[in-house]
Amino acid sequence: MNDTVNVTIDGRAVKAVKGETILELASRQGIRIPTLCYHPRLPLAGACRVCAVEVEGARTLVASCVFPIEQEGMVIKTDTERVLQARRLVVELLLASGDHNCLLCESNGHCELQDLVYELKIERPRFPAASPGHALDHSNPMIYRDLNKCILCGRCVRGCNEVQVNQVIDFGYRGGRTKIVTAEDRSYGDSNCVFCGECVQLCPVGALVENKARFAGRPWAIKKVPTTCTYCGTGCTIDLNIIDGRVVKITGNEGGVTNQGSLCVKGRFGYEFIHHKDRLTTPLIKEDGRFREATWDEALDLTAQRLGQIKEKHGPDAIGGLSSARCTNEENYLMQKFMRAVVGTNNIDHCARL
Repeated sequence: MNDTVNVTIDGRAVKAVKGETILELASRQGIRIPTLCYHPRLPLAGACRVCAVEVEGARTLVASCVFPIEQEGMVIKTDTERVLQARRLVVELLLASGDHNCLLCESNGHCELQDLVYELKIERPRFPAASPGHALDHSNPMIYRDLNKCILCGRCVRGCNEVQVNQVIDFGYRGGRTKIVTAEDRSYGDSNCVFCGECVQLCPVGALVENKARFAGRPWAIKKVPTTCTYCGTGCTIDLNIIDGRVVKITGNEGGVTNQGSLCVKGRFGYEFIHHKDRLTTPLIKEDGRFREATWDEALDLTAQRLGQIKEKHGPDAIGGLSSARCTNEENYLMQKFMRAVVGTNNIDHCARL
């Protein structure tokens, strides 16, 4: 069977894989189609219709994120005036359905709805905005929820139910009263949420933000530094969000091979120890029953000297080493190599062995 078909997209003749969506084809061809409800890690929904395109022969515009390419000779247009007008209408309706005051929003500068307003050149929405009047939810210290900014894209719902499989949130009510709810429409703090933060990671607007990171700095001032989470041996890739040398929040790295952006509650929110006032940042040497600060060279030289003395007097098996699951595989490898090749003993163990 032939798995490819010849199609035309924006006047360009290309080959498409049967069954792939128009959005996937456009992405491969370097053609941008805006989206809101779509996310590459989530099951398809086709809810927002921002990705609408024109297909010759179709009675209406179609959602490119869910429309499969099956027919030979399909003609697709992604940038006609009809398409642009439809996208503008969708975005203007979203603007009118909530409280989208960018000046007061924590996601200003990192908001997909805001980016679309600018991209589509919407100077003034034609519909008056009306806030739904939902109460702000700051019932827990980790996730701040403002449903007045929610655009009902459903990304948080699919992330919670189908990626993390926690099944904590879903759509509730009907019609203009629709909103994202937990069981019995309780607050986040009173729900059975495990606070992995998947919903925060996936939210395209300012409806869900990290509570501790509010007012810590604007998104454009943040420098992201990728690293490996140290809370367990899984090896999730995280991004340290840094402003003026301080970590203000942690986000999942969408390109991480292990986690693809997902994190647990500790990996995403457990970072306050980094700048805690009680954290040791300088080596300490105990003399006469009291600790004094030392340089790293002095501390390492003393450690090497004492290990050498113990090895010479009692033999290498008098020394043992303990490693940690919070270290990377590379660090654990170096630790066991140091014990076996340098000290000369196999007395090396690991906290997660059992």
